[in-house]
Amino acid sequence: MSVVIANNIRKSFGPLAVLKGVSLTVQGGEVVALIGRSGSGKSTFLRCLNGLETIDGGDIEIAGHAMSRKPALLRELRRDVGIVFQSYNLFPHLTAGENIMLAPVQVKGEAKSAAKEEARRCLALVGLADRFDSYPDMLSGGQQQRVAIARSLAMRPKVLLFDEVTSALDPELTGEVLAVIESLARQGMTMLLVTHEMGFARRVANRTIYMKDGVIHEEGPSAEFFTNPKTPELQAFLRSEVG
Repeated sequence: MSVVIANNIRKSFGPLAVLKGVSLTVQGGEVVALIGRSGSGKSTFLRCLNGLETIDGGDIEIAGHAMSRKPALLRELRRDVGIVFQSYNLFPHLTAGENIMLAPVQVKGEAKSAAKEEARRCLALVGLADRFDSYPDMLSGGQQQRVAIARSLAMRPKVLLFDEVTSALDPELTGEVLAVIESLARQGMTMLLVTHEMGFARRVANRTIYMKDGVIHEEGPSAEFFTNPKTPELQAFLRSEVG
């Protein structure tokens, strides 16, 4: 079943066309990696899928929701479509557990007792079961990013979007966060990831997409994509990333 359907998505910022007709379908349980040079449109495309950027043309249906500019419909969509950024955006005055409880209580109207139980479950999923009462400044960058992932999981999303979630972390902490995402992949979570981690994309993503100049330039099953790139542009990109 198709969980993400994007058809001919176009987006400009002033005179700059960032997305020039991007079409993509993602099946339930599929993990798709988006790679490409800075400015290729990958992060903008991800933000369009969550309604954080309004599209100039095309259609998006995600997790059963047609993209709309109506605030009420956008809120419904975002209940089912989580997004995690490279900056953790945790509230510094709230503990890890309180950060996670916030949206289920305020957005979904859950009882605090149920939200607390769910927060503990999600912290355990990301390997931080003992950090419920820790404030963000007591946590490493990798731990804060894992709390941010747990916060998205607490909403029980149908789709999770990851936008360069490891780019601000050192290699050891990057490994912590990628291990969590790999675990979610094994559990069947539908995910789209913008990443520079080529080895991770090759190992975990069912499919990898190379974006260039606002379009999908090449895509394919990850094993084939990395071992047999078809276009000179992708070959050069992969050489630059590995080298």
